[in-house]
Amino acid sequence: MDISSFYNISSGVIKEAAENSLVAGKTESTGEFASLFDKAVESLNTTNSYLSDAENEELRWALGETENTHELTIALQKASTALQYTVAVRDKFLEAYREIMQMQI
Repeated sequence: MDISSFYNISSGVIKEAAENSLVAGKTESTGEFASLFDKAVESLNTTNSYLSDAENEELRWALGETENTHELTIALQKASTALQYTVAVRDKFLEAYREIMQMQI
């Protein structure tokens, strides 16, 4: 279902998401690979950010600056999940690349 069909809903969040999806749809039609590449780079940057945040929380906890293990656990879990997702996407990309390279023309 396309989110743009929700224009009659009064929620500002829904309207903003619908407008963003329309803008994103126009971008994808002009450069699908560029859009895909930009999203992949954004995903890598997010993963790096989560890993950095987890490392910073570990250092803060090790230095005794915080006693809140809850924030440490959340940061570590976010980093772990993001890294697992990134590795899975990389593996699928390499699998597709190998398949394309084995095609006979």
